[in-house]
Amino acid sequence: QVQLVESGGGLVQPGGSLRLSCLASGFSFSRYAMSWYRQAPGKERELVATESSTRGSTNYPDSVKGRFTISRDNAKNTVYLQMNSLKPEDTAVYYCNCRISGQNYWGQGTQVAVSS
Repeated sequence: QVQLVESGGGLVQPGGSLRLSCLASGFSFSRYAMSWYRQAPGKERELVATESSTRGSTNYPDSVKGRFTISRDNAKNTVYLQMNSLKPEDTAVYYCNCRISGQNYWGQGTQVAVSS
């Protein structure tokens, strides 16, 4: 079955960096676009990065553009989210996502807290 396992979250000061990882299994990883979402307390889950399965094209909302970078290693079935210049408003639970045959799959999430 499809499994997504995130890691790498933690507490970081404003301006700091973190790299999240998501290890995927149970499907042909290289064939599918992968995404990262986040959900802050009391807010809806929002997309923060997507990387296509081919050509490596990426997409980011304005809120993280220039600060976050998504990448993937198909040999390791892993997608990453490099987060730089973190702000308190980036505090959220971050989720790895893939969509296969119309079905969304999610990891368990990893908490990121940005605070001094």
